[in-house]
Amino acid sequence: MEFERIADIKRLDFITQVLKAKLPTGAEVLDVGCGNGVISRSLGEKGFNVRGIDVSDIAIARAKELNKLPNVKFDVISAEQLVADGNKYHAVICSEVLEHLNEPGKLLKVLNQTLHDDGVLIVTVPNGKGPRELFVTRPVIAMQKKNGFLWKTVSKIKSLLGYKGTTVQSSASDLTHIQFFTKKTLQQLAEENNFVISTFGKTNFVEDVFPFSLATKKIKSLQKLDCAIAEVLPYQFTGGFVTVWEKANK
Repeated sequence: MEFERIADIKRLDFITQVLKAKLPTGAEVLDVGCGNGVISRSLGEKGFNVRGIDVSDIAIARAKELNKLPNVKFDVISAEQLVADGNKYHAVICSEVLEHLNEPGKLLKVLNQTLHDDGVLIVTVPNGKGPRELFVTRPVIAMQKKNGFLWKTVSKIKSLLGYKGTTVQSSASDLTHIQFFTKKTLQQLAEENNFVISTFGKTNFVEDVFPFSLATKKIKSLQKLDCAIAEVLPYQFTGGFVTVWEKANK
């Protein structure tokens, strides 16, 4: 297991459970925006046949370096190439990807074409109005844009603490969030691209928000408690959404 945060493990468990429940034997899974291949390899270890793709050469190089599984393969490929190769998949995973795209609808139209009519698309995204995005992500982006003394000071401190700007999931050079989805806008995005969301789930609450993160990073039981609290709170308080999409017109 390469994920260490409970919220990340919870997200991976959601993906795994959906695939086990929905997929036929020998099904092909496409992991779009796979980054370093953490999810692809985890699914491969459970017997799924997985193809991980990303536009980042750096991330795919890392994914290939770490991969030892014959049922998992990685490629640097664009959405346009994906349509051109004509392959169809029983399940497509798009985990922590849409928030980085200027036009997420373009990718979703491609994924609709590559998915079997009875297939499933699993989408996970941060809650754009959740605690993490409101109190960490958005302020950081604002500081980056100004590029003033405050941002330079924060960057220096982060560098001293070993922060490299990448994540366990991806070594891509730019992981900036562009989209900030709510439950409503995510449902609208699905409808606009011929999907319906059949399952809506939650991840965590405030364990990754400073100053709570100082304690929760070291104490796993607090992370578990935080994920449990998220389950009983309204959707607007969750840090992220985990969802299952199906074709609207099968």
